[in-house]
Amino acid sequence: MKFAEFHPGRVIEAGPYLLTEEELLQFARAYDPQWFHTDAEAAAEGPFGGLIASGWHTCGIAMRLVTEAALKGSESFASPGLQYVKWPNPVRPGDSLRLQAEVVEARRSDKRPTLGILRWRWRLYNQRDLLVLDLEATSLFKLPALLSV
Repeated sequence: MKFAEFHPGRVIEAGPYLLTEEELLQFARAYDPQWFHTDAEAAAEGPFGGLIASGWHTCGIAMRLVTEAALKGSESFASPGLQYVKWPNPVRPGDSLRLQAEVVEARRSDKRPTLGILRWRWRLYNQRDLLVLDLEATSLFKLPALLSV
């Protein structure tokens, strides 16, 4: 999508994305090797009753979905960060995830008119419609200069 296609209230949907146990374990072993992400036996006895995905893995899945649905082919070039990130429910092996990204604000920078600023809220849900990720991101877009009349 091009920056001009983003407007407040627009909702972009993507998915589903099926998370396998193998992928969950591979990510966790490499980047978040806590026992409830990597040890199925111990996790079964833990507070979640089984393996759960790393929240950072969940964010990565959301990033992939939003890139495929909205950012691929756009003028997007960076992000200065997130306003917040929440993981209200765990993601488990076998979950089928879908994304809803809602545009909060899309504007040109007052100081740099070739910079587009997009604020949007990403929500990731599992197959039971439980919210598993809620975040607000800012994305930056390289825009053409405004024409003088």
